Order: sequence, then structure tokens, then C-alpha cells
Amino acid sequence: MSCTTSQTSQYSKIEYEAGPCFGFCPIYKIIINSDRTAILEAEHYNFTEGERGQLETPREGTFKSTINKEDFDKLISITDAANVKTLKDSYEDKRIMDASKNNLRIYFSDGSKKEIKLSAGEKPAVLTTLQNYLSELKEKQKWEKVN
Repeated sequence: MSCTTSQTSQYSKIEYEAGPCFGFCPIYKIIINSDRTAILEAEHYNFTEGERGQLETPREGTFKSTINKEDFDKLISITDAANVKTLKDSYEDKRIMDASKNNLRIYFSDGSKKEIKLSAGEKPAVLTTLQNYLSELKEKQKWEKVN
């Protein structure tokens, strides 16, 4: 019995976009493809501590990396557990004005897509776990600047 799986991922791409807040929240979009390649579109506060006026500076850049197999498999496992097709399209709390607005887009191998709008407030724990893991993956990669 083998511990490896040869099945193809049901996801062609996973995107997570974190928008600005009324503070120094990282502003970025991370794209993780089914071949484990990743692109980071870093705007502000990803590689530097927050400072006033930084939003007027040029964006940090575009970076690429490859997610290691163990981390990628964990991402797929967390995404599977979230069962995203059954989740609502929005978990935004309009009463919380200073939190960043985030978007999670899951592209499936069959050509379909699920987009979920997120902000602070209540959401399923599996969705919080997925958000946190995507943020963790962004932090632990060795990013190579391409632009």
C-alpha cells in the first residue's frame, strides 16, 4: 500500500487577495497553480514594516516561487476540508469598517470557479483555517522577484 497519491488535483488554481485596512495590513494577491508554482503580487507591507506614507511608494513587485510538495498537499487537504462549493459567496461584515476586504477564488479543473468575499466577522472555522494557511504559505516562501 502506497502513501502517495497519483490523482490529479481538482483545483487548477487557488487565488487569495488581501486588501488594505486602516492600518498596516499586508496588501497582496497570491496565486497558487496546480503544478505548485506560485505568484505573489505584493503591493505594500509584505516585506517591510508599516510606515506612514508607504502607500504613496511604488508597489513591492511581482515574485515567483514553487510551493514544496508537503505544503502544497496540506493546502489541498485544507481546501478539500473547506468544501468551498458549499460555502456562501460572502462572509463580509459591513459593520466592521476598518478590516481588510479579502477575496478567495478557487478555480476547479472542470472549468468552474468559486469566489468568496471575506472580511472580519463570523465565518466557518474551515474558511479561517484556509485563509490563515494561505497567509502562512506567503510568509514561508523564498520569493524571487520577477518584476
